[in-house]
Amino acid sequence: MRKIIASMLVMLCGFVCTAQAQLPKVTLRDIDGKTVSTDTLRNNGKPFIIDFFATWCKPCNRELDAISEVYEDWQKETGVKIYAVSIDQAQNINKVRPLVEQKGWNYDVLLDPNSDFRRAFGGQMIPFVVVCDADGKVVFQHNGYTEGAENELYDKVKQLVK
Repeated sequence: MRKIIASMLVMLCGFVCTAQAQLPKVTLRDIDGKTVSTDTLRNNGKPFIIDFFATWCKPCNRELDAISEVYEDWQKETGVKIYAVSIDQAQNINKVRPLVEQKGWNYDVLLDPNSDFRRAFGGQMIPFVVVCDADGKVVFQHNGYTEGAENELYDKVKQLVK
């Protein structure tokens, strides 16, 4: 009986671990108002990063600024794509585009005003970053930002393209 229960737990853990590795399905809008289903986010067979931020979050802005400085090089070397996901609430959503344009961020920007997508990952604080492989499976998650943390993200991406 113990063997049966142990086998069932192993199978269940395998199912749960696989299910958690997939992108959660949440319907969002991009910065232009187009509807996007998050479970379909991809990057033409290359890895991608989902970076949750808010216009009022200084560490978030520092992180996205730091990545922006090297993003073109990252793209040339690995083909990585960044999805910057704003969790600004609906009444502040109109602040997102001006910030993105002012900063010159060349990211695909999505709007998550209820934080449904972030919560689906279990992300508690921002910045919250998720690295996905070419198939959209989550391979790494990170909360917070300290100077230089973008290098760890890039190392994770480089491991995926070898």
